[in-house]
Amino acid sequence: LALPAPSDDDHVKLEVDGQAFSLYDKMGPTVVNTDGTLSRIADWAEKTPAERERILRVLGKRNMLRLDQKKAELG
Repeated sequence: LALPAPSDDDHVKLEVDGQAFSLYDKMGPTVVNTDGTLSRIADWAEKTPAERERILRVLGKRNMLRLDQKKAELG
């Protein structure tokens, strides 16, 4: 069985008092720390679209490197 195609808007939205909120816009992407723990970018909501794009480009590569390092450490 094939999985359904992702929607154009992959961000989860919650409805609170009739208003939709995107958790991604508020919390930002997940960061893999050097010790393997996960965190978020505290001021993500204040970043400009250009800053967000740069951060996502760098963060994706860095997260992959850190995950690979942790996998190698664990065997």
